[in-house]
Amino acid sequence: MWRSKVRSGCVFGAFLATALSLAGGAVAGSAVNTGYFGGVAIMGYDPVAYFTEGRPMKGSPEFSYRWLGTPWYFASAEHRDMFVQDPERFAPQYGGYCVGEMAADGVTVSIDPYAWRIGDGKLYLSYDQGFAGEFAANPEEYLSKAEANWPQVKAELEQEPYR
Repeated sequence: MWRSKVRSGCVFGAFLATALSLAGGAVAGSAVNTGYFGGVAIMGYDPVAYFTEGRPMKGSPEFSYRWLGTPWYFASAEHRDMFVQDPERFAPQYGGYCVGEMAADGVTVSIDPYAWRIGDGKLYLSYDQGFAGEFAANPEEYLSKAEANWPQVKAELEQEPYR
């Protein structure tokens, strides 16, 4: 009887560990937003497309590149190659987490790929389009706070991605 309970507990524990490993917003040891259950940077959207196409575009596993321990998807081989040449130029700020939440208290929430802005050549993602507009109108209000919070949040994500 007790062996059955122990076995059931082990099975449940293994299931829970697997679910938690998939549920985090970042890959273990990485501060990159992979969304919930996705495992791909910024929910599989092409970061280069925000700059070159002026809009979000879903990437493809066919055109992927692993950077910072995380797979990134691109809409084309050209976009992937541009990213490989200069990932810092195209990668979203704050690991792809919401700039507003990073400014508020360093909470790592998922983003809406359609809620974005480019400012000073940098890509910022937000949790919704309403906030993206607010951020665009007052970037300095948010950026100084987000910049102050990010180093600590990044360090915590690199240690424990289930923040």
